[in-house]
Amino acid sequence: MQTARFRSRFAFPCDADGNRKVYFCGNSLGLMADASRDAVEKQMRRWAELGVDGHFHGDPAWLGYHRSVRDVLARLAGARESEVCAMGGLTVNLHLLMTGFFRPAGTRNKILIERGAFPSDRYAVVSQLQLHGLDPQHHLVELEAGPDGLIDDQRVVKAIETYADELALVLWPGVQYATGQFFDLGQICRAARACAVPIGLDLAHAIGNVELQLHDWEADFAAWCSYKYLNAGPGAVAGIFVHDRHADFEGPRLAGWWGHDEASRFRMGPDFEPIRGAEGWQISGAPILNLAALAGALAIYREAEINSLQDCAPDLTAVLIDRIQALPGRPLGLITPAQRERRGCQLSIRVKAGRDRGRELFNQLQHAGVIGDWREPDIIRIAPNPLYNSLDDVNRFMQRLEKALS
Repeated sequence: MQTARFRSRFAFPCDADGNRKVYFCGNSLGLMADASRDAVEKQMRRWAELGVDGHFHGDPAWLGYHRSVRDVLARLAGARESEVCAMGGLTVNLHLLMTGFFRPAGTRNKILIERGAFPSDRYAVVSQLQLHGLDPQHHLVELEAGPDGLIDDQRVVKAIETYADELALVLWPGVQYATGQFFDLGQICRAARACAVPIGLDLAHAIGNVELQLHDWEADFAAWCSYKYLNAGPGAVAGIFVHDRHADFEGPRLAGWWGHDEASRFRMGPDFEPIRGAEGWQISGAPILNLAALAGALAIYREAEINSLQDCAPDLTAVLIDRIQALPGRPLGLITPAQRERRGCQLSIRVKAGRDRGRELFNQLQHAGVIGDWREPDIIRIAPNPLYNSLDDVNRFMQRLEKALS
């Protein structure tokens, strides 16, 4: 797909003079698609016109509204439709899934994550250990990054093999939030499967951004948010993947009415009969207005017929890498791997001059109309999204960067 083909269908923040800002922050919050506004307003009208009958009437009725996005999510996740479900929030979903898949027993009572994981993931993992009466000081294995700030895929495999007899779960990111590194998830999942260790993936920075093959990789489960590269809005409904081999999950899990078999749900029976597949992990009623915003945003992925943003050309991030590396005497280092297969849209720039200079540089870019984000202690993150960013945005960013550095 040609970069910026859908640019006119997104709303851009503007400066005081009405000029569009350079929006490179889709790794944190994607822009609003006009189709999302239209979809939410449509459901608001249906609420006004139908009231409670909207649950059972309409196309689609609210009772099965979450299924209206299942085809696109399955394609972006590299999964079967029965393996995905739009539901909940990222960390809540991770907790739900870990409650079912993290079952420590005997010597297998540890969880492997990366050191420097997104804080919410670490909070969730630590609390899961504590819920089982385990001490995170002894039962949390954190794999350190190398001198370049990255974690080699082979080191992840080696860690799984080394701790195989002690691990009850691996929770690994698809794209590391701070560095932008895209891991070889197929290799990592194969290693976990070979060692009979359950593996879950946090795909917050991966889904929509890089190509995924969750079914073929045989991950046990995965979770993601939808407000980054899926452009579904702040606090958007998230999503999960549960591999089909767990479609009739027999272990303990947290249950809720919305995950109960739809055919018998309204009989109001006392015993939980889960829907087969990922939908059986739902707890509460589907958030229709949130789902509408997601449906509007995913309509663009459906029209574009892409499996990830890496199907777009030209590669705006590659252009930025080349331009930044060509800057004379630059006090900047690029943490994110340059190879396209090892990254997505995100580019993490380390300001070598230190935190104060880095923060000053970031503030200057913001003042000049560039929207990216800052991560302590010295990282500026930018992420050109080819659905709505263009080469002109890259040129404008570089002009402002060079001026700020002069």
